[in-house]
Amino acid sequence: MNLYNLFKSVAFQIDPETAHNQSMALLSRFPESLATFLGVHEKLLENDSSLDLSVSLNDGNTWSFPVGLAAGLDKNAEAINFFSTIPFGAIEVGTVTPRPQEGNPKPRMFRLKEEESLLNRMGFNNEGMDQVFLHLKKADRHGKVVGVNLGKNKTTPQDSAAEDYRVLFNKFAPVASYLVINVSSPNTPGLRDLQSISSLKEIFEALQDLRREYSVPLYLKISPDLALEDLPAIVELAQEFKLSGLIATNTTIRKDLGVGGISGRLLQEKGRLVREKVLEALGPDSELELIGVGGITTFNDLLDFWRAGGKVCQIYTAFIYQGPGLLLDWRQQMIDLMNKGQVKNFEELRTFIQKDSPLAQRS
Repeated sequence: MNLYNLFKSVAFQIDPETAHNQSMALLSRFPESLATFLGVHEKLLENDSSLDLSVSLNDGNTWSFPVGLAAGLDKNAEAINFFSTIPFGAIEVGTVTPRPQEGNPKPRMFRLKEEESLLNRMGFNNEGMDQVFLHLKKADRHGKVVGVNLGKNKTTPQDSAAEDYRVLFNKFAPVASYLVINVSSPNTPGLRDLQSISSLKEIFEALQDLRREYSVPLYLKISPDLALEDLPAIVELAQEFKLSGLIATNTTIRKDLGVGGISGRLLQEKGRLVREKVLEALGPDSELELIGVGGITTFNDLLDFWRAGGKVCQIYTAFIYQGPGLLLDWRQQMIDLMNKGQVKNFEELRTFIQKDSPLAQRS
């Protein structure tokens, strides 16, 4: 049993949110030593200098590895020092709201162990933008890309939502590598209504003057429960307002499993279909990026995304169930595939994967 499995065997005996909070406290206090103890500190990795696993995006950012940490795990940006020390290519913190928010009543996080999935109805619990901003300012990012996921407060009326996003954009634009408009969580009443074209236009129009002042990349995170036929219109809107791209997807609703959002393996197929539809709508020559997230659990999920035309992905639930060693496994599988294809960098690897080569087929 490896060290993470030993930790998980203990952590999974207690309430999920308690385990999460205690883990985050440890990671924030002992980032370097825990990364070393778990054997995932990047300084410990053997690197072949002839292979380049980094990915340059059209938004101007370069991820050191094509897999990043999704929003939701480090809501308050308290453990950036740890997550940027291990082989994540980028870290996304939040969701953060203008004012501190307690979130929904507990219990609000549940493990679906057999399905390697989570059900959460957290409700954007966070310390508020001022505290998260201070954490970001103090963090050692180790040169990594750090994005901030933005959401409106539960008590903010729908017709004032754009102002919440303005306040957040203005606060974090100077310190973030990129920003994300989150209107797709199922756990804040009415939030998903803001995914309508008219509501999104109102938000993006409210941000236009700030976006001229700050050149920080801006993404929109979408739900996997949108109708597939509605996705091209959202892509058009993103192009119209010159966003940097989309993030697909947030958690999904499964009423048969309870109130809240489902992440992990149960989201695998739905997330894949939405991402492929978005990539199809974007087309091969689009300047907009798609950050893939939602149900990405295996290396085959990465291969599917790259084969469809995507570049970078994020994980959360797979990290909880499989641990940070998952990043090492995927890194090694990438290196093995690069050696088989006799390619030296990620773009060449993606081209190799997209070819009909038996070496690049699903394992």
